[in-house]
Amino acid sequence: MLRLKVIACDVLNREISLLSSQSRCYVDVTFLHQGLHDTPEKLRVLLQQEIDKANSGFPYNYYNTVPDYDYILVGYGLCSNGIAGISSRRIPLVIPRGHDCITLLLGSKETYRCCFQDHPGTYWFSAGWIERGWQPSELKYKVLYEEYSRKYGEENAEYLMTMEQHWMKDYRQAAYICWDILNNSEYYRKFTQDTAKYLAWNYLEIQGKQGLLQRVLNGVFNDSEVLVVPPEKKVIPSYDDSIITFE
Repeated sequence: MLRLKVIACDVLNREISLLSSQSRCYVDVTFLHQGLHDTPEKLRVLLQQEIDKANSGFPYNYYNTVPDYDYILVGYGLCSNGIAGISSRRIPLVIPRGHDCITLLLGSKETYRCCFQDHPGTYWFSAGWIERGWQPSELKYKVLYEEYSRKYGEENAEYLMTMEQHWMKDYRQAAYICWDILNNSEYYRKFTQDTAKYLAWNYLEIQGKQGLLQRVLNGVFNDSEVLVVPPEKKVIPSYDDSIITFE
């Protein structure tokens, strides 16, 4: 039985937890705080620390009776180059070929590319993003406005909120990635629909696919889907359709 160490973004908590429980492999999961993709340097440091820990062996290795992990699975995409430069001393890394976690939720980089082309200006929502992120919503707007008003006065708050929302001009729809195997989709669907209505965006619902994550968590590593990085090699962007490579 393969022994897999998973180090992943907490935004994938529900999906990875569910599929790990069904895996034919031994799966040991560590989730890192959602939002680290906004600070790529910090993501790289924390991810490398967890990789180094995994290379030191299984933490509950009583009397040297437990073998090492066979692979370290990195549950991140390239994420603003946040994984560029990571390496592993002894254990191979396995990394999905994707720019971010949306690839993992949709099931392939090809599906992501098609969605990106067919639906430009899309802001993505999922169970993990809604639970663990600070997604656009009426509540977020009200909380920020009240905070800015308290600190800077209402007139300045209006200006700050205008600046805060400036990025929204690039978006025109809210897309909820629905995984049918999760039993609470209605809550996330309504959250996304309410946000779309509040922001005057279109609402899209796109069926997520578990295949990519499921295969990886069962030790199936297809070169078209994942990069297997040998020990002592560093991950780098490939600047082509393969997204990542090593040197």
